[in-house]
Amino acid sequence: MKLSVLASAVVLLASVSTGALAATDIQWWHAMTGANNDRIVKLANDFNASQSDYRIVPAYKGSYPDTMNAGIAAFRAGNAPDILQVFEVGTATMMAAKGAIKPVYQLMKDAGEPFDQKSYLPAVTGYYSNAKGEMLSFPFNSSTMVMWVNEDALKKANLTAAPKTWPEAFEAAKKLKAAGYATCGISTAWTTWANIEELSAWHNVPLSTKANGLDGFDTELKFNNPVVVKHLENLVEAQKDKTFDYSGRTNQGEGRFTSGECPLFLTSSAFLGNVKANAKFKYSVAPMPYYPDVQDAPQNSIIGGASLWVMGGKSDESYKGIAKFLTYLSKPEVQAWWAQETGYLPITPAAYELSKKQGFYAKDPNSEVAVLELTNKAPTENSRGLRLGNLAQIRDVWAEEIEQALAGKKTAQAAMDDAVRRGDAILKTFARTAGR
Repeated sequence: MKLSVLASAVVLLASVSTGALAATDIQWWHAMTGANNDRIVKLANDFNASQSDYRIVPAYKGSYPDTMNAGIAAFRAGNAPDILQVFEVGTATMMAAKGAIKPVYQLMKDAGEPFDQKSYLPAVTGYYSNAKGEMLSFPFNSSTMVMWVNEDALKKANLTAAPKTWPEAFEAAKKLKAAGYATCGISTAWTTWANIEELSAWHNVPLSTKANGLDGFDTELKFNNPVVVKHLENLVEAQKDKTFDYSGRTNQGEGRFTSGECPLFLTSSAFLGNVKANAKFKYSVAPMPYYPDVQDAPQNSIIGGASLWVMGGKSDESYKGIAKFLTYLSKPEVQAWWAQETGYLPITPAAYELSKKQGFYAKDPNSEVAVLELTNKAPTENSRGLRLGNLAQIRDVWAEEIEQALAGKKTAQAAMDDAVRRGDAILKTFARTAGR
């Protein structure tokens, strides 16, 4: 009898001990594929190996829209992940999903984790913060738009340097066409990001009221202004002889650069991996061109990419683990590694300085251009970023109007006026929904 009681006590003690040592699993849904998926797995594994209380479990859930939709559906069903990666286009949607998220600034405070928003790049944190400057989500894979340059093509056209201004860019495109690049001298991916969103920030002109939507959902579009209209007029004129050639609404045309067809190409800084793998020519990265007659230009660029949202309704223990993971991701050595491996931006000045100290930018100056653009000047209300509801739908409307102008079916002014009018209608619907 005594032996039986003793054996039961030993089993119970072992059970309690095992339960106490079991790590709390934290589910992380993301949209990273290929090599970047491998790097996410490494981040999770390295964090898991650094402590024994929590275990990050990453899971690929498809494209950016698919991952966000899966996360929202899971929340409604009561089984949301702990961390959800959402592209910047979905920021307003996540903010409006009341109860669905735990703001990062509140998470870190409740968990007692050291957290200073000033230790992150202002142009990055501004995008993901509310009107009070409180960080709502954690910036993770941030990029910005740069100009990719085929150096061999420039040499063939007797051009000694990449163009700095848009007038120089259009002139260079003519020379490139004369040198044999007949179908495309210059082009852009992500047409609305390049030719409305980044253009407006880079020239410090408003895209919409309420600090481009960052200070409230009840915003009205303002980009049918002389700077944007003039730029579209220039694209329309250049399209006629293919010195500029349209490459689509998203990034499906990026291969036109790596194939050598388009010697000057504006797209994401995160294009670096594809260029390294596929370009058979000498290339470089240059800042986006600007119009020199616009006061304050160039200002600073705005970010693309995605952030990590902490979902609502989780246990205190899970939140403690998530907070510790975000602290881990913020470490200079972790951020420097992530940026150097992926082509995304370091989100802290400390990581940037560490990369410089390590000689990374001296060896690969192309990777520094995006950081220099983003930090060119302190962000203004016109260049902190944008937060518009249903932005994916709005971008399609804007792209339709750009396409109408390029096809000669509308003037640039009429196209931008209609883009503003149609976009405002979508924004009003979102504002009513978000206010419920």
